[in-house]
Amino acid sequence: MDSFYTKKELEHLGFKSIGNNIFLSKKASFYNPEKISIGNNVRIDDFVIISGYVTIGNFVHIATGSVVMAKKEGIFIEDFAGISIQCKILGSSDDFSGNGLIGPCVPEKYRQISSKTIRLQKHSLLGCNSIILPGGNLAEGVSVGVFSLINRPTKEWGIYFGIPAKRILERSKNILQLEEELLKSKKSQWGGGHNKLKPHKASLSFSIHTSSILLQCA
Repeated sequence: MDSFYTKKELEHLGFKSIGNNIFLSKKASFYNPEKISIGNNVRIDDFVIISGYVTIGNFVHIATGSVVMAKKEGIFIEDFAGISIQCKILGSSDDFSGNGLIGPCVPEKYRQISSKTIRLQKHSLLGCNSIILPGGNLAEGVSVGVFSLINRPTKEWGIYFGIPAKRILERSKNILQLEEELLKSKKSQWGGGHNKLKPHKASLSFSIHTSSILLQCA
């Protein structure tokens, strides 16, 4: 499709590394692409902004309007993670207490910048309009409901919601079996290679999932 870069076009964008079966919107923005690594079977939608030291694994979807920005500490998005519409993942932040000047136009010696590594581990999901700040992480299998704030580490296989987000439910591990079946089918059908996903299906299921979380909390 014309709305996504071709394989040849991707190779000329200057990424640190890039895999196969990639759907990158031509309306997305990538700053310092030489610091960005992208795995296999990845879709990045319109108006996404990715900047700095970002590593993206396999089977990852980053939906419309999301922002992922990291300094050298890095942001790591592991396999089968999902980032829904209008999310913000910020690996660094200016000081808001008044101890430093703010903004990229000010030399760093006059600023007080806090930077920390952020990890979205395998099978983690970030719901629409949610934010992860420095110090926040999504442990394996964590799902976060819409309009939530993650500013501290989470624990595996929980469902989190709120500002700041709190653990409200346990999350099923049935997806681990589905992952195993998917990878086996790919190996059988393609000899270990990668075939094309149906990207709209992943987006739809994630939207339904995060909406159901919000309803349960209402």
